[in-house]
Amino acid sequence: MKVGINGTPTECFPRPGQCLRTMLRDHAHFEVKKGCDAGDCGACSVLVDGQPMHSCIFPAFRAAGREVVTVAGLGTPEDLHPLQRRFVEAGGFQCGFCTAGMVVTASTLDAGDMNELPERLKGNLCRCTGYRSIEDALRGVVNTEKPTEGPSSGRSLSAPAATRIVTGTEPYTLDYTPTGLLHASVLQSPHAHARVVRVDTSAAEAMPGVRLVLTSADSPDRVYSTARHDQRTDDPDDTRLIDTVMRFKGQRVAVVVGETLAAAEAGCRAIVVEYEPLPAVFDPAEASLPGAPLLHGDKGPESRICDPSRNLVAELHGGTGDVDSAVAAADAVVTGRYRTQRIQHVHLETHGTIGWIDDEGRLTLRTSTQVPFLVRDEICEIFGLGQDKVRVFTARVGGGFGGKQELLTEDVVALAVLKTGSPVQFEFTRTDEFTVSPCRHPFQIDVTAAAAADGTLTALAIDVVTDAGAYGNHSPGVMFHGCSESVALYRCANKRVDAKSVYTNNIPSGAFRGYGLGQVIFAVESALDDLARDLDIDPFEFRRRNVVVPGDPIVAAHVEGDDLIFGSYGLDQCLDLTERALRSGDGAGAPDGWKVGEGMAVAMIATIPPRGHVAEASIALLSDGCYEIRVGTAEFGNGTTTVHTQIAATELRTSPERIVVRQSDTDATTYDTGAFGSAGTVVAGKALYAAAQSMSGRIRDIAASASGCAAQACELGPEGVQCGKRFVSLPEILASSGGTLVTVGDSGGVPRSLAFNVQAFRVAVEESTGTVRILQSVQSADAGTIMNPQQCRGQIEGGVAQGIGSALYEEIKTDGAGTVVTDSIRSYHVPQFADIPRTEVFFADTYDQLGPFGAKSMSESPYNPVAPALANAIKDAVGSRLYELPLSSERVWRSLDG
Repeated sequence: MKVGINGTPTECFPRPGQCLRTMLRDHAHFEVKKGCDAGDCGACSVLVDGQPMHSCIFPAFRAAGREVVTVAGLGTPEDLHPLQRRFVEAGGFQCGFCTAGMVVTASTLDAGDMNELPERLKGNLCRCTGYRSIEDALRGVVNTEKPTEGPSSGRSLSAPAATRIVTGTEPYTLDYTPTGLLHASVLQSPHAHARVVRVDTSAAEAMPGVRLVLTSADSPDRVYSTARHDQRTDDPDDTRLIDTVMRFKGQRVAVVVGETLAAAEAGCRAIVVEYEPLPAVFDPAEASLPGAPLLHGDKGPESRICDPSRNLVAELHGGTGDVDSAVAAADAVVTGRYRTQRIQHVHLETHGTIGWIDDEGRLTLRTSTQVPFLVRDEICEIFGLGQDKVRVFTARVGGGFGGKQELLTEDVVALAVLKTGSPVQFEFTRTDEFTVSPCRHPFQIDVTAAAAADGTLTALAIDVVTDAGAYGNHSPGVMFHGCSESVALYRCANKRVDAKSVYTNNIPSGAFRGYGLGQVIFAVESALDDLARDLDIDPFEFRRRNVVVPGDPIVAAHVEGDDLIFGSYGLDQCLDLTERALRSGDGAGAPDGWKVGEGMAVAMIATIPPRGHVAEASIALLSDGCYEIRVGTAEFGNGTTTVHTQIAATELRTSPERIVVRQSDTDATTYDTGAFGSAGTVVAGKALYAAAQSMSGRIRDIAASASGCAAQACELGPEGVQCGKRFVSLPEILASSGGTLVTVGDSGGVPRSLAFNVQAFRVAVEESTGTVRILQSVQSADAGTIMNPQQCRGQIEGGVAQGIGSALYEEIKTDGAGTVVTDSIRSYHVPQFADIPRTEVFFADTYDQLGPFGAKSMSESPYNPVAPALANAIKDAVGSRLYELPLSSERVWRSLDG
């Protein structure tokens, strides 16, 4: 059949049942993305005869004789459509995976639609931005600056990839199809706990198009963790690539590799498996009891599990002072048990990997990861390969939020490629993301807080139980981190921390934005708010009296070491800025009869993860006077590519256009722990800054030698060095250095500083239904020097938006027996345009002595104080304390009813 695709008549041969999305990608229109394949997210949006359609649910055969326009058909990077240009100017994206579909849908809007944006954009989701910058793009608001002379740092410059993102030409992980590509599909366990007795693969192997069937017999005899850290020993080795014991529903039983995805999936259906069901346990408290079914009772001390005989992944006990005596002597005491739910990251690009053997015989993985070097190192560990035999790299990554700090698809692809010798692709479905991919850890937190009548906090104790799920990936780190800054934020003589992480037969938990802090901060900030109210002290004032200040020790379960210091301090400013904005009364009005309340919460976070986060970077002067920077960290909407460009351009006194970035490739760059813990600016950026300082110094020294001037009299500029009356061009500098000039820098991730966020809400609550409406949202942040104001504002807005979703709507629900019932975006409430208010963002005026140009990290932390601030606002409005997330309308209503 003939289809007009972006104005070009195209002969197409759709397969039976094929959707338009996959047919377009078969014709290399990779600008059409897969986010859900269910018509829920809009990443695949195209125009069909001028009407926006979700191409993932549009039958391909219906496109016959019609005109299909993708985002690439609207404009090119050199000749942007006016709307694409407005998205660039507004900074209307972060990871950019949703942007192609968003632009396509928005291209059909006219002036009359501007007042109906929540309705018009309900079919297009963005997980990163919080939607404000998208609305700005639609209204023609310009948030970014054009590069001009002078320092680049501190300015709202556009992302280097901006024009490619808005035209769909920026490649993501699976926007590439090598010749002879095979596809992998996984047969998943229907049991939450079972032993595999027999696997019959004969029928599958005989099917047309099936090239290979892999079972536990093909799995390397290595246990490992899917979690990735600089020190692999931080996580328990409890996972096999394909195991003989199933510990959660959805675990791999076998892998089929086929010439098409359909063939691989059919092969999975043809496999016959005999299981021996085993007793299962789904509640952490029950899993901790004597006689409970053991998930990893077969593991020894080499797996680094705290106590397999008690299903105990890790535990923590510590404190200072005498909590019990302080509670007995206190004028006010608050206790409570708080619970947080499972949450999915819902990065719109699902996990996926393409692998092949390169011309030198090396295993090569193109993958959607935040940590390419850590993936490489663990693939080498699993398969017994040298680092020189494996290359791992990323294209642009479509969101992460911690979910791509895991090894979830790369191991399967590596095994399949090594067995077949052919290129292989493995991609999670959206359902896989909900039912197989690790989620945020559910927490139970018991809090005891006590204070004197003057508001002095005298005791703070937490007792935490986390549900690790079937495997311990990230569970020790999430538990330790969650119990750290949440407690250390407060100056208190008597503290106690008890915590444990427990295996269950639920889906595995993993890394998620906040890394445990969001859960514990919800509990601590809720309890302290009640304590302040019991003492009739304003919540802002109560925090001012009790938060740590420079000179105070930083104490949680123990006194923190010298590696964590106050590199700067702006929490006092954040409290003032947030209170002033909230009390201004700005924001929407409340409907008649609704109760109105205000709430706030505070969060502190270390700017760099503990226990190792390192980076190396290099800069080369090129023959045309440009500079090539090489940094190992990945770009997934965190904005590090933009900031790294600004750091290098500022120090080298050149323009951002003259900076060429090579990144996230274990072949092309030197080592970097990875893009997690908001380390892109303060670790990788610091390493790059050191390399840039070295480069500017070398250039001045060479120019001084050539001109006879003193180095300090030589001034570096975009084209070369002015040495008195003599100008030495950059090509001359390069020639004088023998044609090669490269400098390197590194950062060891220590010492670490502290960043702060204060969130406040004004809400209205309809008591008859429990409906909560946000009237005003304010967050102030201590981010040190703001390297890119528009970008940093966007990170905060996106964190608040994700926090609102976690607080009010989102929950991975199970049936209590290990089956996830919210297995699609449609059944899981990702915030839409209509759900998210516009947050007022303010920055403290600080300069951090540890970060490059005085900057701190600010990607992870904005999420953490959101849920308790909303809970406190609801309590202020209706007088009812909610102890469990999400704060759904049903829970609010029931708290009032009973």
